[in-house]
Amino acid sequence: MKLGIIQQHNIADVDSNRKRLIEKIEKLAAAGAELIVLQELHNSLYFCQTEDVNCFDLAEPIPGCSTQAYSAVARRCHIVLVTSLFEKRAAGLYHNTAVVFEKDGSIAGMYRKMHIPDDPAYYEKFYFTPGDLGFTPIDTSVGRLGVMVCWDQWYPEAARLMAMKGAEMLIYPTAIGYESSDPVEEQQRQREAWITVQRGHAVANGIPLVAVNRVGHEEDPSHATHGIDFWGSSFIAGPQGELLYQAPQDQETEQVIDIDMKRCENVRRWWPFLRDRRCEAYGGITSRYLD
Repeated sequence: MKLGIIQQHNIADVDSNRKRLIEKIEKLAAAGAELIVLQELHNSLYFCQTEDVNCFDLAEPIPGCSTQAYSAVARRCHIVLVTSLFEKRAAGLYHNTAVVFEKDGSIAGMYRKMHIPDDPAYYEKFYFTPGDLGFTPIDTSVGRLGVMVCWDQWYPEAARLMAMKGAEMLIYPTAIGYESSDPVEEQQRQREAWITVQRGHAVANGIPLVAVNRVGHEEDPSHATHGIDFWGSSFIAGPQGELLYQAPQDQETEQVIDIDMKRCENVRRWWPFLRDRRCEAYGGITSRYLD
C-alpha cells in the first residue's frame, strides 16, 4: 500500500487551511498515494488551549461543508482519506470525530474520540463529549482501518480492541506538542514516550501504525501560557515497531510511504501474541483500579 501523510502548520483562516490541505492531497495522490491521513482538527487552530464558548462556532454537522469538500477530493483523486473534524451533533453536543472517505467520495465510517484529556492548554473536556461508537474498525477498499484520535494513542486497551476486531492498521490523527515552561530534557522525554508507546501498539498487535501530528507554534489566546509548539514527528511504524518513516519536528511535510501489508501475516505467525493471550485471566482490566 502507498500511504500519504500531511503534517501541516495551521493558521486562524479555516478556508486557507482547507485549501492548502486539498492541494497537498492532490499532490500526494498524483505521487501514487492510495490512503492519505490528515492530522487532528486540521481545519483550524487547536482551539482547546482555552475554554471559550465562541469556539463552538467552528463545529459543523456531518455531513456538512467540510465533508462535502473532502468527499469531493477523495472522489476526484480516487483515494481513501482519513480526516479529523469538530462535529456538531446537536446544539450543546459536540465530538472530536474522524471521518473516513472511500475512493468514490462516500463516507466509509466515523470514529468519535473516546479518551478526552483535560490538562493545561488541552481543555478538551470543555468541548468534546466522549465518543459512543466504540473501538470499531472502518472497512475500506484499502483494508480495515483502526482509526482513533490523539489521546486514544496512549491506551493499549483501545489498540488491542481494534486489532481483535480485525483492524489491519492503527491510525491516529494527532495534535500534541511541548509546553514551553518544561525544560528541554522533559520535552524530549515526552516526545520519545509518545513515539515509544505507539510503536509498542504496533508490536503487540502485529500491524502497522500511523500517527500524523500537526507542527509549528500556536499562541494561547488567553496568554495564560506561552502557547504550544507542536512537535511534528509524524511517523509510520511497521508490525515489529520498526520506523518506516518519521517526519521532522519543525517542518511541514507531505510524504508517500510504501507499506508491505502482506508482511503482517508473517509477523503474526512468527510472534503469535493473539494466540497466546490468557483471556480468562484478564477480567480485572475492566476495573478502574485493583487494590
